[in-house]
Amino acid sequence: QVQLVESGGGLVQAGGSLRLSCAASEITLRNNHMAWYRQAPGKQRTWVAAVSVSGTANYADSVKGRFTISRDNAKNAVYLQMNNLKPEDTAVYYCSIVYWGWPSPVPRGSWGQGTQVTVSS
Repeated sequence: QVQLVESGGGLVQAGGSLRLSCAASEITLRNNHMAWYRQAPGKQRTWVAAVSVSGTANYADSVKGRFTISRDNAKNAVYLQMNNLKPEDTAVYYCSIVYWGWPSPVPRGSWGQGTQVTVSS
């Protein structure tokens, strides 16, 4: 069972920034396509950003130009840099191993516990 651990969430004012991290101890993330998803209260989980094994990035329209996904293969980690945060970005953020696809990837079913991001207006 793959275990992914998200961290870096918190409370920030609108316009602020946060950097989320996703780590795994039992799988080599550089060999997998990875993505971030989020789930707001009362809503379905939605895709945010994805990065392929080769480093190609793809973003949901709602975060394009504000969020940046990256990976550090030496640290076996994937990151999500979130700038110019808005109250509507408030959600629990999850990372996942995915099947690469367009317009969005398909999660492979391994989820961490998530990290809460709260953006105040």
